[in-house]
Amino acid sequence: MSWLRRTALRTLRRFQVRLDRFKLVDRRIIREQLVEDTVVREAMAAHRRDSGLTEAQAAQRVRDYVDEILPFFSVLSYYRFGYNLARLVLRVLYRVSSEYQDRDALNAIPRKDVVVYLMNHRSNADYVVVAYVLAKGVSLSYAVGEWARTWPLEYVFKSFGAYFIRRKFREPLYHVVLERYVQLITRNGVTQGVFLEGWLSRTGGLAAPKIGLLDYVARTLLQPEFTSDIWLVPVAINYDRVLEDRVLIREVLEPGARRPGRVRQALTAGRYLVQNLGRLMIGAHRRHGRVAVNFGTPLSLRAWMRANPGALDLPKPRRLARLQELADEVMDRIAAIVPVTPVPLTAAALLSFGEPIVRRDRLLERMDEYRDYLVQANAKLIHSERGVYAILDRAVRLLRVRHLVVVDADQFVILPTRRALLEYYANSVRHLLPPAHPVPDRELLRARILEV
Repeated sequence: MSWLRRTALRTLRRFQVRLDRFKLVDRRIIREQLVEDTVVREAMAAHRRDSGLTEAQAAQRVRDYVDEILPFFSVLSYYRFGYNLARLVLRVLYRVSSEYQDRDALNAIPRKDVVVYLMNHRSNADYVVVAYVLAKGVSLSYAVGEWARTWPLEYVFKSFGAYFIRRKFREPLYHVVLERYVQLITRNGVTQGVFLEGWLSRTGGLAAPKIGLLDYVARTLLQPEFTSDIWLVPVAINYDRVLEDRVLIREVLEPGARRPGRVRQALTAGRYLVQNLGRLMIGAHRRHGRVAVNFGTPLSLRAWMRANPGALDLPKPRRLARLQELADEVMDRIAAIVPVTPVPLTAAALLSFGEPIVRRDRLLERMDEYRDYLVQANAKLIHSERGVYAILDRAVRLLRVRHLVVVDADQFVILPTRRALLEYYANSVRHLLPPAHPVPDRELLRARILEV
């Protein structure tokens, strides 16, 4: 045990990380705090009356919920295993970049205050990407959905400090236990990562925010013993390639289609990883372009509460309506800082013509127009300094590998069966671009398709 402790201390010194000490508290102590919590016991009594359970049965149900939610953070698991694995996988798959829109504001957050990173959700790789980017400053505790509650993912995520939530489970007792746990770790300064949309984007664009966890976090301010502030940091993520893109758009294109089971998804992911490792070993591997993370200006919850006095004391429907306004504001901040990587920009430019065939010179002209617009708007355009020729070349290489477009001399042909994927990527940045250009006449489009 002493060797493990010394190794953990060396690891923390190496990363110069700000470790939330509450993560190291014995799970048994946290479990008892939650089971004996006054609010939880009141909810347990109400649940007994509604369900007819005995006191022992209701108490056991609470313990089961607590055990399901609670992580068991390990410094060595997070930084020795998790960080090194993330670095290996990400370097194999992507080029990773990160930017800070207002680094001074982030650095000015007092150490005693609590930070919650609110992110858009593009891929299951988001968990790895953001944790990797922030690893040398802080360790994140994520709220993780049911998809990760399979062996060995459940053990791995819990050892990284992630806590599990049931997204469509409506039992009041469960939500009281979850709320009190979220408020307990917030009160004790644990840095959290929350995907504000609540689930992966199926269209590529930003979805409406979910406010359940935000409500739990915000109501920590009502507890008299909590005197610090809570800072909400907007985080925007974008990819040149989302690994699950075909599965995600399939749910949109075929609403009744059955989603692959967990075993099949795991086998698909394993096969994909083995194929990429094989290509890497023979020198045939090519990375999937850029994954970019952008951190925005933090928002103080206490400042919001002063501007909205009494909002957190309102009855739930009215309180959630006020918090919805806050969530929308954070979502607007995320939207404003979404990184524009080469593939989404090129996809948006290709589709802007509304035609199946686009000449290279026209495409470059449109992309140059977009580039100037984004630069003037202070948007985060990846490779902006290299010009549209370099951006287009990077994007076309990736699009051709995936057979999303066909290059015919100086023309780009959009394959009808791949148009949905181009729409998916274009949607991620379309809100940052100029208003849509007019779409050509349908008869003209049909004639040009026949020519192809």
